[in-house]
Amino acid sequence: MPSDPLNSVNRSAVEVRRSARRRRTVSAYREGGRTIVLIPARMSAAEEDRWVGVMLDKLAAQESRRRLGDGELEERAARLSTRYLEGRARPSSVRWVTNQNTRWGSCTPAEGSIRLSHRLQGMPGYVVDYVLLHELAHLLVPGHGARFWRLLECYPRTERARGFLEGVASAARLPHLAEGERDADRGE
Repeated sequence: MPSDPLNSVNRSAVEVRRSARRRRTVSAYREGGRTIVLIPARMSAAEEDRWVGVMLDKLAAQESRRRLGDGELEERAARLSTRYLEGRARPSSVRWVTNQNTRWGSCTPAEGSIRLSHRLQGMPGYVVDYVLLHELAHLLVPGHGARFWRLLECYPRTERARGFLEGVASAARLPHLAEGERDADRGE
């Protein structure tokens, strides 16, 4: 199963290189259409699999931080619609907006317009993809009923993306401690 269908590469395009000299660190980089993950030789297959996932997520997050323009966002929406919705969701416009501070995205089915909050910029690609796919699904099914959620079942990272967004929203609601209180809480 792909780690991140659009931002990251499929695991079949991942090359893991083990090194006897490498003791603790794991690193990864893109090389052409492949992702190279460098790990210590002593790692088990389960540890390798876990670290490949972690490093794919890190690379996707780094790549997502490079701000996508509206044109790239439209292209991304088209790819998501083709891959997950049989190309049935065809927005007339997809763009970033700065006036959505309580929503991650919105859709006006009658106009075919999709707007994503600027707060998503810099989040991992699979999160942006989920919000885009969520709004694309609204072009086909306006509400949040069972039919709507069935459309999103095909995206393998729906639950993870929703958890990420819930965590971000929860963190924003936490009381902010003064710098001195934070240091005291850490025992410094």
